[in-house]
Amino acid sequence: MAVKKACESFSKSLIDEVQRWGCMKQTGVSLKYMMEFGSRPTQRNFIISAQFLHKELPIRIARRAIELESLPYGLSGKPAVLKVRDWYLDSFRDLRTFPDIKDAKDEKDFTQMIKAIKVRHNNVVPMMALGVQQLKKEKVLYEDLDEIHQFLDRFYLSRIGIRMLIGQHVELHNPNPPPHCVGYIDTKMSPMEVARNATEDARAMCLREYGSAPDVTIYGDPDFTFPYVPTHLHTMVFELVKNSLRAVQERFMDSDIVAPPVRIIVADGIEDVTIKVSDEGGGIPRSGLPKIFTYLYSTASNPLDSDLSEADAVTMAGYGYGLPISRLYARYFGGDLQIISMEGYGTDAYLHLSRLGDSQEPLP
Repeated sequence: MAVKKACESFSKSLIDEVQRWGCMKQTGVSLKYMMEFGSRPTQRNFIISAQFLHKELPIRIARRAIELESLPYGLSGKPAVLKVRDWYLDSFRDLRTFPDIKDAKDEKDFTQMIKAIKVRHNNVVPMMALGVQQLKKEKVLYEDLDEIHQFLDRFYLSRIGIRMLIGQHVELHNPNPPPHCVGYIDTKMSPMEVARNATEDARAMCLREYGSAPDVTIYGDPDFTFPYVPTHLHTMVFELVKNSLRAVQERFMDSDIVAPPVRIIVADGIEDVTIKVSDEGGGIPRSGLPKIFTYLYSTASNPLDSDLSEADAVTMAGYGYGLPISRLYARYFGGDLQIISMEGYGTDAYLHLSRLGDSQEPLP
């Protein structure tokens, strides 16, 4: 049904072209390369970057469009997934119908177009969540969803890459970049400062939702910096702190005991920068640990049960996507995220960030 629908709204030649491009080899870039290349924002480099994206983005987008057609358990036919598939096909068509980039004017037009593509895909995550949610209502067993988890890991990891490449190219055109910034990359990012900002955001949300919020203490060297993407780190730390605050808040809400603080430790090693978020929120039972990185597990009520436009408002607990997506952000630049729990006491999350920045993008 899904394939038929695609052919109705998109020409056969376009679908054939998607198949052809989806077989081509992707080219990964490292954080280090993006930083070195972007540190010389000349017109010639803009054109080289645009020419690379003109060839690379259709390959990555085609691969996802093909996968969206062949998902198990009828997921491909769910209206929300069809909508996402259409966005990918529209973006592929926009890129393939754009002529070769030869001069500054072409590059400028191309940059506007990829900017629009990035906006078109803004709601992919909640829209895919909605599709999976529709499937979940059909009582497909958790054990059967392994294939879907693996697909979503590939799909979202690829999305992080596509958005990083587009965002990096667009941001290099910023005439007044913040100090030390090369596109999205802050060459002197302070993990302490990012952790502080993310913590303030998470506490503000906790206050809104519960009327109070546990304290958070942060330990580490305030002068330490290293090159990284602050928006990625903010997303990850915000998610971990938010989860810890919620666990502590719910555990001590009706107690006379003062809620213990959430502790964040930032350690700078030679290979990795590690950020540990520790709470005394009661922990997660061992049977639940394998599920926390799946896309269908959340202990909170599902915001997608309401209308999707309302689901755009961030809530304290989401549709079970925060942890798996945070782990993908960490892995995208060669890091990782691990959760260790003591049921009856609390949870420690270890966020490892590769300090060297020379690992290639993982290309699903």
